[in-house]
Amino acid sequence: MSATIGVITFPGTLDDVDALRAVRLAGAEPKALWHADEDLTGIDAVVVPGGFSYGDYLRSGAIAALAPMMGAVVEAAGKGMPVLGICNGFQILTESGLLPGALTRNQNLNFHCVDTYLEVANAETAWTSEFEQGQKILVPAKHGEGRFQAAPETIEALEKEGRVVFRYTDNFNGSMNNIAGVTNETGRVVGLMPHPEHAIETLTGPSTDGLSLFTSAIAAISKIGA
Repeated sequence: MSATIGVITFPGTLDDVDALRAVRLAGAEPKALWHADEDLTGIDAVVVPGGFSYGDYLRSGAIAALAPMMGAVVEAAGKGMPVLGICNGFQILTESGLLPGALTRNQNLNFHCVDTYLEVANAETAWTSEFEQGQKILVPAKHGEGRFQAAPETIEALEKEGRVVFRYTDNFNGSMNNIAGVTNETGRVVGLMPHPEHAIETLTGPSTDGLSLFTSAIAAISKIGA
């Protein structure tokens, strides 16, 4: 089975091409999706990529979450389609209700652009099955509003249910419980602030660790279609 993974472009998106390239290098068929469309025919999984989206000046991801394509993604995710949100994409997923919590201004209000080690806290999601539990991966991070926040009861539920997917080892932005990424109840929707699509080749990134998120999705799609 050949997997087709769509990548959404919003006005202002700047990491969509990188995500499409990561999909291709992982071995799937990349498909560009436009925010104003709502057709997911033939799409097996969706990446909501990083970069700024229109309306971020109001609240990051708040307006993009209302796009027609996101309406289709929310519906598809409800039926089990794997969805990955990266950086601004993670913000959009929280704004659309697909993931809990919120991404707020970094501690000290600084924009950070660093390579950071993440710990894989859940290696059983649709996007992390190619990792080992507790594995450390090196990926770039570049954001000003990546501080994960949630109500205490939400944090408690995420921890109890094993829905924290990635943790910072340096927690440069001050996220609660060092949380860098989370998943929904099914393990098929994942969001993280750092950028795995920038860690797929040593020529252009600090490692190839990020590629495993995309190969994990291909494996998940194969199981779903079996």
